[in-house]
Amino acid sequence: MFIIEEELKKLPAKPGVYIMHGEKDEIIYVGKAISLKNRVRQYFQSSRNKGAKIERMVTHITRFEYIITDSELEALVLECNLIKEHRPKYNTMLKDDKSYPFIKVTVHEPYPRVLFARRMKKDKARYFGPYTSGGAVKDVIELVRKLYQVRSCNRSLPRDTGKDRPCLYYHMKQCKAPCQGYISQEEYRKNINKVIKFLNGDFQDAISELMEKMQKASEEMRYEDAMEYRDLISSIRKIGERQKITGYGQEDRDIIAVAMDDSEDLRDQDAVVQVFFIRDGRLIGRDHFYLRVAKGDTKAQVLSSFLKQFYAGTPFIPSEIMLQSEIEDADIIEEWLSGRRKQKVHIRVPKKGTKEKLVELALENARMVLAKDRERIRREEGRTIGAVHEVEEWLGLKNVVRMEAYDISNISGFESVGSMVVYEKGRPKRSDYRKFKIKWVQGPNDYASMEEVLTRRFTHESNGEFDSFARLPDLILMDGGRGQVNIALKVLNELGISIPVCGMVKDDHHRTRGLYFNNVEIPIDTSGEGFRLITRIQDEAHRFAIEYHRSLRSREQVHSILDDIPGIGDTRRKALLRKFKSVENIRDASEEELAQTESMNARSARQVYEFFHKS
Repeated sequence: MFIIEEELKKLPAKPGVYIMHGEKDEIIYVGKAISLKNRVRQYFQSSRNKGAKIERMVTHITRFEYIITDSELEALVLECNLIKEHRPKYNTMLKDDKSYPFIKVTVHEPYPRVLFARRMKKDKARYFGPYTSGGAVKDVIELVRKLYQVRSCNRSLPRDTGKDRPCLYYHMKQCKAPCQGYISQEEYRKNINKVIKFLNGDFQDAISELMEKMQKASEEMRYEDAMEYRDLISSIRKIGERQKITGYGQEDRDIIAVAMDDSEDLRDQDAVVQVFFIRDGRLIGRDHFYLRVAKGDTKAQVLSSFLKQFYAGTPFIPSEIMLQSEIEDADIIEEWLSGRRKQKVHIRVPKKGTKEKLVELALENARMVLAKDRERIRREEGRTIGAVHEVEEWLGLKNVVRMEAYDISNISGFESVGSMVVYEKGRPKRSDYRKFKIKWVQGPNDYASMEEVLTRRFTHESNGEFDSFARLPDLILMDGGRGQVNIALKVLNELGISIPVCGMVKDDHHRTRGLYFNNVEIPIDTSGEGFRLITRIQDEAHRFAIEYHRSLRSREQVHSILDDIPGIGDTRRKALLRKFKSVENIRDASEEELAQTESMNARSARQVYEFFHKS
């Protein structure tokens, strides 16, 4: 048994991370300390200065654990990782986990490519960005192809030169086709150097060159070409307009400010953090982030939490971060960020001049976003967390965070399948969805199939924290009434597991009518958010099962068609599907295209072609 008073006496006076657990042994808070002994004891001492959040959290702590580190910096890194992994209830949390794309130029290759990249890797390529949206990256890459005709394909050059025909980009005049030897390596490298100059923000050479071409085309009465050059110039100027000069320096900076809700809600409040991204002295974009913070949290605390979460997940760290107010642990965060960047990073609070005005502008934007989206956020929470509270009231339950719903799909017993969909805090958690192909049951038997699905789910050996089976649900929802609920209770009782089980009962028109719980059908308010949530969960479980069932039937049909073709075995069948994606595309392919497929030859290609065209 864990006795908090006794464990407090054992705490070491060393740096480290402490982890607080709640009634269900879930992690509810993660923090770091220079001295674990002093910091953790403070939570359990009587004091008027704790704040509402801490007082509320302490009432839910059933035990704590700690990890000793060599330094406060090491503790900070571990704290960031644990918060990101566990998303504890009482830590200030980012509501959205965004990542920013880059443009990647593979300068180390003989014929470099210009690519879209989700993250920076430790390779020999050059990265430009980050950009604030995937659409912006695609627009720039398309413009670069039109201007400099460089490749984005995955062909290995010069090894594969001449093996395949040039792709569509060559015919669209967006690639010089080095794959055919139509441009020398030296000339191609000159174009890549122009691309790098362009991506660094130097657009003037490109505009001047296009102006000359436009003028010449106009003089020669090639008006369509002149219009094309004019449009390219316009596109470049639009990109330049997005990247306005900020008026000082050529450094990389992030400008960060937070606006917080002033509602009277005693439990939680909304906050919006606005970030301006300045690269090489240019404002290349901005973005905002929603946070849920406890009442009483200061702006300094929110900014500190944001910095640790945001920069733990982004590959690019600027040399300077400007904030609206001082934060307590600025020195240790600076040290951590400098280690990640491999160069010195400064956190500053400007007090005058252009820098202060930029911070004020970021704050103004954050306030505007918060005011505009406050009502939308409230509505969204009504659809999710508010709906969960309604379900809790109907069933007399508390603290329902994770719900799992199950359904069975079959047609005359063909490939019976089961589905498991997961909702956390009223939102679907699709990464935890699971499909089950029924193995133990012969023929159509929904009850036996459901018993198999639940037995496999709750006897599955977890592969760790990120396995969807690692955490047990707070509520199980069955697609059906008494019969399905009893099957679930039978499986759980045999396994010695105690989880509430509720049936989602439908009427004669296949619409959700009520909930079956504790041997009673509970009528529900069909106009409320709780009803809509139950309906969404029931429909989602059914959709997921049906989709899996269809995919299995489709796969079976595909296999039977291709297996009927002489000379087409498993290897060739897989190669054809890998290249053409569907039987329809295989049927429509030419004999030459079929022969170019991996593992195929002229004879097997003729057999496939004749099979589909013999009639």
